Amino acid sequence: MNLNVQEIRELMADLEKSSLRDIAITDGDFSLHLSKNEQIQAPAPAAPVAAPAANVTSPSTPVEPAAAEVAATKAPAAGKEIKAPMVGTVYLKPKPEEPDFKSVGDRVEKGETVAIIEAMKLMTEIKSDVSGTIAEILVENEEVVDYEKPLYRVTTD
Repeated sequence: MNLNVQEIRELMADLEKSSLRDIAITDGDFSLHLSKNEQIQAPAPAAPVAAPAANVTSPSTPVEPAAAEVAATKAPAAGKEIKAPMVGTVYLKPKPEEPDFKSVGDRVEKGETVAIIEAMKLMTEIKSDVSGTIAEILVENEEVVDYEKPLYRVTTD
């Protein structure tokens, strides 16, 4: 799916008139994310996102500069990543007073809940798409995450 400039402009106008805050469309190599949410832009690796608009911004994860620099200089670690399927606030615990869903070294099974993402007052359980051992937790509890942001790194069996 590739949208031409006119179709993207129409989507932007429809989004502006609607009560929706953002919309994401992904089809193969094509990805489009439009958002009315104001967010601080942090340096992030370039991703193939087509969102040509001055008044519509692509949200990015607010990251402390030191953490962004460290992440950029690290070599990619082995393992598979469990990624955020949507933009929102990630919760690594089922409830504030309960322990994290998973800690480094814990076993995770495919289909097991590893986090919750809140988007527009809706809570969505994030389930692992791999089985293995949690090697690294890549986000902080209550961090705002972007679409496809890695949450966990899992070493598979």
